[in-house]
Amino acid sequence: MRPFDYQRADGLTHAGQLADADEAAYIAGGTNLLDLMKLQVETPRRLVDINKVGMREIEQTDDGGLRIGALATNTATASHDLVRRNYPVLARAILAGATQQLRNRATTGGNLCQRTRCYYFTNIDQPCNKREPGSGCGAIQGIARLHAILGTSSQCIATYPGDMAVALSALDAKVEIASESGERTVPVRDFHCLPGDTPWRDNVLEAGEIITSVVLPPPVAGRQSYRKVRERSSYAFALVSIASIVEMEGDMIARADLAFGGVAHIPWHDERLSNLLVGQAPDRKLFDKAADLLLEDAQGYGENDFKIPLARRTLHAVLSEATGVDQ
Repeated sequence: MRPFDYQRADGLTHAGQLADADEAAYIAGGTNLLDLMKLQVETPRRLVDINKVGMREIEQTDDGGLRIGALATNTATASHDLVRRNYPVLARAILAGATQQLRNRATTGGNLCQRTRCYYFTNIDQPCNKREPGSGCGAIQGIARLHAILGTSSQCIATYPGDMAVALSALDAKVEIASESGERTVPVRDFHCLPGDTPWRDNVLEAGEIITSVVLPPPVAGRQSYRKVRERSSYAFALVSIASIVEMEGDMIARADLAFGGVAHIPWHDERLSNLLVGQAPDRKLFDKAADLLLEDAQGYGENDFKIPLARRTLHAVLSEATGVDQ
């Protein structure tokens, strides 16, 4: 770890002032940032501690939704009564990730901003366009078992590693962002970036901006679930995960909000799946069509070819369970 300056902010404005310097980084739980600093992937010259600026509240909004402060811990969020009652997919997704000790420290904002766990990104001796633009992507011709099958580019095939954001995408949450120049709100489905020609850009945050909260819409009817397929039953990143909210009206699908983890550089949401499923009677043929649509542009890179049929089978399982159709 390289030497750095440490400053503690006593408010949001103060935090912005302290971070208004080259190579400064905010730190709250530090569960991802400190690891990357030890590996010399991240080398900030200044850490701005924001643990004393507030933003830990979890409270209902005027329209019946829920606002989760950026510094609310994963444990606090997953255990909150309103989250467990109205947004169980979010609680289940959070509990599917990391250990209890990490969830006690990890925050909502930090979780959204966590970086990929690609082996080439975290090893500074390997080529990685995300870490060192123009150096190449070692994963494309290398070890790619955990890597993306959707939305990849010739520059990067890394995956977004988190679980929480996948559930937030299915819930169509919003991210509230602040800076000295004002505030803005971004749909969580638009918060993360595909690699394209700028793989170093993980999300839409600009210099000086900070996440202040995540806002969930009012709860909706339907069965919520989070299914995570991984190589071991605990403490592993997803090979494929699906957050789903599916509502039935009689024998027809009335709602189908789906988001996928472990398959792309972002939590993957494809509105076409909802358009295909809603208004239809569920059966295996319909689920096959949904999987075909989801995976029509999927591309494997050798070691991760298995993810394509795995994603298909996982989608079948999720939809079958939600609609009562036998697999």
